[in-house]
Amino acid sequence: MGITRREFIKGTVAGAVAAGFGPAILPRVAQAQASVKIGTAGLGDYSLTAPALIGLEKGFFKENGVSAEFVPFRGGPDLLKAVQAGQIQIGITGSTDVPMFREAGVPVRFVATTVDSNHFTFNVAPGITRLADLKGKSIGVTRVGATTWIFAVMLARQQGWNPERDVKIVGLGGLDAQLAALARGEIHAYVWGDGGAVTELQGKSKVLLRLDTVTPKWISQSCYCTDEYIRTHKDAIRRALRALFQGVKFIRESPQEAFRIASKTLGWPVDAVARAHQISGPLLSADGRINVEAVRVMQDTLLEFKIIKRRLPLEDHYTHEFTPVRI
Repeated sequence: MGITRREFIKGTVAGAVAAGFGPAILPRVAQAQASVKIGTAGLGDYSLTAPALIGLEKGFFKENGVSAEFVPFRGGPDLLKAVQAGQIQIGITGSTDVPMFREAGVPVRFVATTVDSNHFTFNVAPGITRLADLKGKSIGVTRVGATTWIFAVMLARQQGWNPERDVKIVGLGGLDAQLAALARGEIHAYVWGDGGAVTELQGKSKVLLRLDTVTPKWISQSCYCTDEYIRTHKDAIRRALRALFQGVKFIRESPQEAFRIASKTLGWPVDAVARAHQISGPLLSADGRINVEAVRVMQDTLLEFKIIKRRLPLEDHYTHEFTPVRI
Protein backbone atom coordinates (compact mmCIF):
# COMPACT_ATOMS: atom_id res chain seq x y z
CA MET A 1 0.00 0.00 0.00
CA GLY A 2 1.39 3.45 -0.93
CA ILE A 3 2.29 6.02 1.68
CA THR A 4 0.17 9.13 2.11
CA ARG A 5 1.44 12.59 1.23
CA ARG A 6 1.56 13.41 4.95
CA GLU A 7 3.74 10.34 5.65
CA PHE A 8 5.96 11.23 2.71
CA ILE A 9 6.46 14.78 4.02
CA LYS A 10 7.27 13.60 7.53
CA GLY A 11 9.73 11.08 6.12
CA THR A 12 11.36 13.81 4.11
CA VAL A 13 11.71 16.02 7.19
CA ALA A 14 13.21 13.20 9.23
CA GLY A 15 15.65 11.84 6.67
CA ALA A 16 18.50 13.18 4.61
CA VAL A 17 17.58 14.06 1.03
CA ALA A 18 19.46 12.40 -1.80
CA ALA A 19 21.30 14.76 -4.11
CA GLY A 20 20.03 13.40 -7.43
CA PHE A 21 16.57 13.89 -8.88
CA GLY A 22 14.84 12.91 -12.09
CA PRO A 23 13.33 15.71 -14.19
CA ALA A 24 15.42 17.10 -17.00
CA ILE A 25 16.40 20.75 -16.70
CA LEU A 26 15.46 22.97 -19.58
CA PRO A 27 18.18 25.12 -21.16
CA ARG A 28 19.29 27.97 -18.94
CA VAL A 29 19.60 31.58 -19.93
CA ALA A 30 23.03 33.21 -20.12
CA GLN A 31 25.11 33.30 -16.95
CA ALA A 32 24.13 36.24 -14.74
CA GLN A 33 24.75 37.52 -11.25
CA ALA A 34 22.30 35.33 -9.29
CA SER A 35 21.57 31.68 -10.05
CA VAL A 36 18.01 30.59 -9.25
CA LYS A 37 16.41 27.25 -10.06
CA ILE A 38 12.63 27.41 -10.23
CA GLY A 39 10.68 24.18 -9.78
CA THR A 40 7.02 23.48 -10.43
CA ALA A 41 4.86 20.72 -8.95
CA GLY A 42 4.06 19.44 -12.43
CA LEU A 43 4.22 20.28 -16.12
CA GLY A 44 0.66 19.65 -17.32
CA ASP A 45 -0.83 22.88 -15.97
CA TYR A 46 -0.74 26.15 -17.90
CA SER A 47 -1.00 28.64 -15.04
CA LEU A 48 1.59 26.76 -12.98
CA THR A 49 4.27 26.91 -15.65
CA ALA A 50 3.58 29.67 -18.19
CA PRO A 51 4.98 32.70 -16.30
CA ALA A 52 8.36 30.98 -15.78
CA LEU A 53 8.48 29.62 -19.34
CA ILE A 54 7.76 33.05 -20.78
CA GLY A 55 10.20 34.74 -18.41
CA LEU A 56 12.93 32.46 -19.74
CA GLU A 57 11.97 32.72 -23.41
CA LYS A 58 11.66 36.51 -23.38
CA GLY A 59 14.83 37.09 -21.34
CA PHE A 60 13.11 38.65 -18.33
CA PHE A 61 15.26 36.73 -15.85
CA LYS A 62 18.43 37.79 -17.62
CA GLU A 63 17.24 41.42 -17.63
CA ASN A 64 16.87 41.20 -13.85
CA GLY A 65 20.34 39.75 -13.28
CA VAL A 66 19.17 36.17 -12.75
CA SER A 67 20.52 33.02 -14.36
CA ALA A 68 17.38 30.90 -14.22
CA GLU A 69 16.62 27.24 -14.77
CA PHE A 70 13.16 25.68 -14.92
CA VAL A 71 12.59 22.18 -13.49
CA PRO A 72 9.16 20.49 -13.54
CA PHE A 73 8.51 17.76 -10.95
CA ARG A 74 5.97 14.98 -10.56
CA GLY A 75 4.00 16.54 -7.73
CA GLY A 76 4.39 18.75 -4.68
CA PRO A 77 6.23 16.26 -2.41
CA ASP A 78 8.96 15.65 -5.01
CA LEU A 79 9.37 19.39 -5.45
CA LEU A 80 9.56 19.87 -1.68
CA LYS A 81 12.36 17.32 -1.44
CA ALA A 82 14.45 19.30 -3.92
CA VAL A 83 13.66 22.65 -2.26
CA GLN A 84 14.75 21.28 1.12
CA ALA A 85 17.96 19.95 -0.40
CA GLY A 86 18.79 23.36 -1.87
CA GLN A 87 18.54 22.00 -5.42
CA ILE A 88 15.56 24.28 -6.12
CA GLN A 89 15.41 27.80 -4.71
CA ILE A 90 11.82 28.79 -5.58
CA GLY A 91 9.00 26.25 -5.72
CA ILE A 92 5.71 26.94 -7.48
CA THR A 93 2.94 24.63 -6.31
CA GLY A 94 -0.68 24.24 -5.32
CA SER A 95 -1.13 26.49 -2.31
CA THR A 96 -2.47 23.87 0.10
CA ASP A 97 1.01 22.31 0.02
CA VAL A 98 2.57 25.04 2.16
CA PRO A 99 0.16 24.70 5.14
CA MET A 100 0.60 20.92 4.93
CA PHE A 101 4.40 21.12 4.73
CA ARG A 102 4.59 23.72 7.49
CA GLU A 103 2.38 21.72 9.84
CA ALA A 104 4.62 18.70 9.21
CA GLY A 105 7.62 20.70 10.43
CA VAL A 106 9.11 21.86 7.13
CA PRO A 107 10.43 25.48 7.37
CA VAL A 108 8.96 26.87 4.13
CA ARG A 109 6.60 29.76 3.48
CA PHE A 110 4.82 31.64 0.71
CA VAL A 111 6.77 34.48 -0.89
CA ALA A 112 4.16 35.34 -3.55
CA THR A 113 0.80 34.27 -4.94
CA THR A 114 0.81 33.32 -8.61
CA VAL A 115 -2.84 32.28 -9.11
CA ASP A 116 -5.57 33.79 -6.95
CA SER A 117 -8.86 32.07 -6.08
CA ASN A 118 -9.37 28.49 -7.37
CA HIS A 119 -8.49 27.55 -10.96
CA PHE A 120 -9.30 23.84 -10.57
CA THR A 121 -11.93 22.54 -12.97
CA PHE A 122 -14.82 20.12 -12.70
CA ASN A 123 -14.73 18.00 -15.83
CA VAL A 124 -17.62 15.79 -16.92
CA ALA A 125 -18.41 13.11 -19.49
CA PRO A 126 -19.73 14.54 -22.77
CA GLY A 127 -23.31 13.45 -21.99
CA ILE A 128 -23.46 15.37 -18.69
CA THR A 129 -24.97 18.85 -19.00
CA ARG A 130 -25.57 19.96 -15.39
CA LEU A 131 -24.47 19.12 -11.86
CA ALA A 132 -27.84 17.59 -11.02
CA ASP A 133 -27.09 14.84 -13.57
CA LEU A 134 -24.31 13.56 -11.30
CA LYS A 135 -26.41 12.61 -8.28
CA GLY A 136 -25.94 8.90 -7.69
CA LYS A 137 -22.90 8.74 -9.96
CA SER A 138 -19.11 8.59 -9.41
CA ILE A 139 -16.55 11.41 -9.38
CA GLY A 140 -12.86 10.74 -9.88
CA VAL A 141 -10.11 12.41 -7.84
CA THR A 142 -6.37 11.83 -7.64
CA ARG A 143 -6.49 10.31 -4.17
CA VAL A 144 -8.73 10.28 -1.10
CA GLY A 145 -7.36 13.04 1.13
CA ALA A 146 -5.87 15.03 -1.76
CA THR A 147 -6.95 18.57 -2.62
CA THR A 148 -9.00 17.21 -5.53
CA TRP A 149 -10.89 15.01 -3.07
CA ILE A 150 -11.59 17.98 -0.78
CA PHE A 151 -13.03 19.93 -3.71
CA ALA A 152 -15.25 17.01 -4.76
CA VAL A 153 -16.64 16.67 -1.23
CA MET A 154 -17.21 20.43 -0.98
CA LEU A 155 -19.02 20.44 -4.33
CA ALA A 156 -21.28 17.59 -3.22
CA ARG A 157 -22.12 19.42 0.00
CA GLN A 158 -22.85 22.61 -1.95
CA GLN A 159 -25.44 20.65 -3.96
CA GLY A 160 -27.04 19.40 -0.76
CA TRP A 161 -25.77 15.86 -1.34
CA ASN A 162 -24.33 13.48 1.21
CA PRO A 163 -20.81 12.88 -0.21
CA GLU A 164 -20.82 9.32 1.14
CA ARG A 165 -24.30 8.34 0.01
CA ASP A 166 -25.49 10.49 -2.89
CA VAL A 167 -22.27 10.35 -4.93
CA LYS A 168 -19.25 8.07 -4.98
CA ILE A 169 -15.85 9.82 -4.86
CA VAL A 170 -13.11 7.54 -6.19
CA GLY A 171 -9.32 7.96 -5.88
CA LEU A 172 -7.84 6.97 -9.24
CA GLY A 173 -4.45 8.66 -9.59
CA GLY A 174 -3.31 10.60 -12.65
CA LEU A 175 -5.18 12.01 -15.62
CA ASP A 176 -4.75 8.92 -17.82
CA ALA A 177 -6.46 6.77 -15.19
CA GLN A 178 -9.27 9.32 -14.81
CA LEU A 179 -9.90 9.42 -18.56
CA ALA A 180 -9.82 5.63 -18.88
CA ALA A 181 -12.41 5.29 -16.10
CA LEU A 182 -14.50 8.03 -17.73
CA ALA A 183 -14.41 6.23 -21.09
CA ARG A 184 -15.51 2.96 -19.44
CA GLY A 185 -18.39 4.71 -17.67
CA GLU A 186 -16.94 3.93 -14.23
CA ILE A 187 -16.89 7.63 -13.36
CA HIS A 188 -18.88 10.49 -14.84
CA ALA A 189 -16.75 13.45 -13.74
CA TYR A 190 -13.32 14.27 -12.34
CA VAL A 191 -11.53 17.19 -10.69
CA TRP A 192 -8.42 18.57 -12.42
CA GLY A 193 -6.50 21.78 -13.12
CA ASP A 194 -6.64 23.87 -16.29
CA GLY A 195 -5.28 20.85 -18.21
CA GLY A 196 -8.94 19.89 -18.57
CA ALA A 197 -8.81 22.20 -21.59
CA VAL A 198 -6.75 19.61 -23.49
CA THR A 199 -9.12 16.70 -22.94
CA GLU A 200 -12.07 18.96 -23.73
CA LEU A 201 -10.63 19.75 -27.16
CA GLN A 202 -9.99 16.03 -27.68
CA GLY A 203 -13.69 15.38 -27.04
CA LYS A 204 -12.94 13.12 -24.05
CA SER A 205 -14.54 15.38 -21.43
CA LYS A 206 -15.76 18.91 -21.01
CA VAL A 207 -15.16 21.60 -18.41
CA LEU A 208 -18.47 22.14 -16.62
CA LEU A 209 -17.28 24.76 -14.14
CA ARG A 210 -14.29 26.29 -12.39
CA LEU A 211 -14.17 25.48 -8.70
CA ASP A 212 -13.88 29.04 -7.42
CA THR A 213 -17.67 28.73 -7.27
CA VAL A 214 -17.10 26.24 -4.44
CA THR A 215 -14.20 27.97 -2.65
CA PRO A 216 -14.69 31.75 -2.99
CA LYS A 217 -11.73 32.43 -0.65
CA TRP A 218 -8.73 30.43 -1.82
CA ILE A 219 -5.25 30.71 -3.33
CA SER A 220 -4.70 28.27 -6.17
CA GLN A 221 -0.93 28.44 -6.72
CA SER A 222 1.99 30.19 -5.06
CA CYS A 223 5.76 30.55 -4.91
CA TYR A 224 7.50 29.35 -1.77
CA CYS A 225 11.04 29.21 -0.39
CA THR A 226 12.74 27.84 2.70
CA ASP A 227 13.08 30.21 5.64
CA GLU A 228 16.85 29.94 5.32
CA TYR A 229 16.84 30.96 1.65
CA ILE A 230 14.54 33.88 2.46
CA ARG A 231 16.92 35.01 5.20
CA THR A 232 20.05 34.80 3.06
CA HIS A 233 18.96 35.55 -0.54
CA LYS A 234 16.38 38.32 -0.41
CA ASP A 235 17.71 40.16 -3.46
CA ALA A 236 17.72 37.02 -5.62
CA ILE A 237 14.11 36.30 -4.65
CA ARG A 238 13.04 39.86 -5.50
CA ARG A 239 14.70 39.77 -8.90
CA ALA A 240 13.37 36.30 -9.78
CA LEU A 241 9.83 37.26 -8.74
CA ARG A 242 10.04 40.42 -10.82
CA ALA A 243 10.91 38.32 -13.88
CA LEU A 244 8.04 35.91 -13.17
CA PHE A 245 5.51 38.71 -12.95
CA GLN A 246 6.91 40.31 -16.07
CA GLY A 247 5.95 36.98 -17.62
CA VAL A 248 2.39 37.42 -16.32
CA LYS A 249 2.29 40.95 -17.74
CA PHE A 250 3.46 39.63 -21.12
CA ILE A 251 0.69 37.00 -21.10
CA ARG A 252 -1.89 39.75 -20.64
CA GLU A 253 -0.40 42.08 -23.24
CA SER A 254 0.65 39.54 -25.92
CA PRO A 255 -1.51 36.45 -25.33
CA GLN A 256 -1.09 34.82 -28.75
CA GLU A 257 2.70 34.89 -28.56
CA ALA A 258 2.53 33.73 -24.95
CA PHE A 259 0.37 30.76 -25.97
CA ARG A 260 2.88 29.73 -28.64
CA ILE A 261 5.76 29.93 -26.16
CA ALA A 262 3.94 27.87 -23.51
CA SER A 263 2.74 25.26 -26.01
CA LYS A 264 6.32 24.29 -26.93
CA THR A 265 7.12 23.02 -23.43
CA LEU A 266 3.65 21.90 -22.38
CA GLY A 267 3.32 19.85 -25.55
CA TRP A 268 -0.24 21.10 -26.04
CA PRO A 269 -1.77 22.51 -29.23
CA VAL A 270 -1.89 26.31 -29.18
CA ASP A 271 -5.70 26.25 -29.12
CA ALA A 272 -5.59 24.08 -25.98
CA VAL A 273 -3.28 26.60 -24.31
CA ALA A 274 -5.68 29.37 -25.32
CA ARG A 275 -8.59 27.44 -23.77
CA ALA A 276 -6.59 26.85 -20.58
CA HIS A 277 -5.93 30.60 -20.47
CA GLN A 278 -9.68 31.23 -20.61
CA ILE A 279 -9.99 29.08 -17.49
CA SER A 280 -7.07 30.24 -15.36
CA GLY A 281 -5.64 33.33 -17.08
CA PRO A 282 -8.08 35.75 -15.38
CA LEU A 283 -6.86 34.45 -12.00
CA LEU A 284 -3.14 35.07 -12.60
CA SER A 285 -1.91 37.46 -9.93
CA ALA A 286 -0.55 40.75 -11.26
CA ASP A 287 1.75 41.46 -8.31
CA GLY A 288 1.92 38.40 -6.04
CA ARG A 289 0.01 39.83 -3.07
CA ILE A 290 -0.85 37.15 -0.51
CA ASN A 291 -4.45 37.10 0.74
CA VAL A 292 -4.10 36.25 4.43
CA GLU A 293 -7.82 35.58 4.82
CA ALA A 294 -7.56 32.96 2.06
CA VAL A 295 -4.60 31.36 3.88
CA ARG A 296 -6.80 31.15 6.99
CA VAL A 297 -9.65 29.54 5.04
CA MET A 298 -7.28 26.98 3.52
CA GLN A 299 -5.85 26.06 6.93
CA ASP A 300 -9.38 25.79 8.38
CA THR A 301 -10.42 23.55 5.48
CA LEU A 302 -7.40 21.27 5.87
CA LEU A 303 -8.15 20.98 9.61
CA GLU A 304 -11.83 20.26 8.96
CA PHE A 305 -10.96 17.44 6.58
CA LYS A 306 -8.25 16.15 8.96
CA ILE A 307 -5.50 16.61 6.37
CA ILE A 308 -3.52 18.50 9.02
CA LYS A 309 -3.86 18.10 12.79
CA ARG A 310 -2.51 21.35 14.28
CA ARG A 311 -3.44 24.99 13.81
CA LEU A 312 -0.37 27.18 13.36
CA PRO A 313 -0.17 30.98 13.51
CA LEU A 314 -1.07 32.34 10.08
CA GLU A 315 2.11 34.41 9.95
CA ASP A 316 4.14 31.18 9.98
CA HIS A 317 2.92 30.48 6.44
CA TYR A 318 3.99 33.59 4.53
CA THR A 319 6.09 36.72 4.31
CA HIS A 320 4.95 40.03 2.83
CA GLU A 321 8.46 41.37 2.29
CA PHE A 322 8.54 40.59 -1.46
CA THR A 323 5.04 41.71 -2.44
CA PRO A 324 3.51 43.56 -4.11
CA VAL A 325 6.03 42.84 -6.87
CA ARG A 326 6.96 46.06 -8.67
CA ILE A 327 7.41 45.75 -12.43
